[in-house]
Amino acid sequence: MKKSFSAVIILCAVAALGCQNSNGQNNTASRLSKPPAEWKKQLDANAYHIMVESGTEPPYHNAYWNNHQKGVYVSAATGEVLFTSDDKYDSGTGWPSFVKPVDVKKVKIVTDNTDGMTRDEVIERSTGLHLGHVFDDGPADRGGKRYCMNSGALKFIKK
Repeated sequence: MKKSFSAVIILCAVAALGCQNSNGQNNTASRLSKPPAEWKKQLDANAYHIMVESGTEPPYHNAYWNNHQKGVYVSAATGEVLFTSDDKYDSGTGWPSFVKPVDVKKVKIVTDNTDGMTRDEVIERSTGLHLGHVFDDGPADRGGKRYCMNSGALKFIKK
């Protein structure tokens, strides 16, 4: 019985480690619609780091945190419209924040256990690429969500 219990513990530990890469991040490659090498050819270095490697850009030092123009935000990978300026707000975090996506079917929420915490990661449903995270501290009068996105995962198209 003791050996069986030990074997189960070891098996669980191996399985958990298998879901992380050498940086301790989730194994994003297994959910991508195409291999990382193909994304590397298509995306610029910043978009690749954010979208494929699940990177995060610095707050207040990214393209769209302070963008107040009217328009839409599309995926840097596919050009699909994901967010609109009508749903963008100043969260004070230094990243572009939205109360909702244009269409909830275009994004998927997955559990992110990196960096010693559990968060809700937002990925593009059609590609599996990382966009950012969603939190429950958004404006209460607009649904209470804060979709905290990385500018490098988006492109802005002005109206």
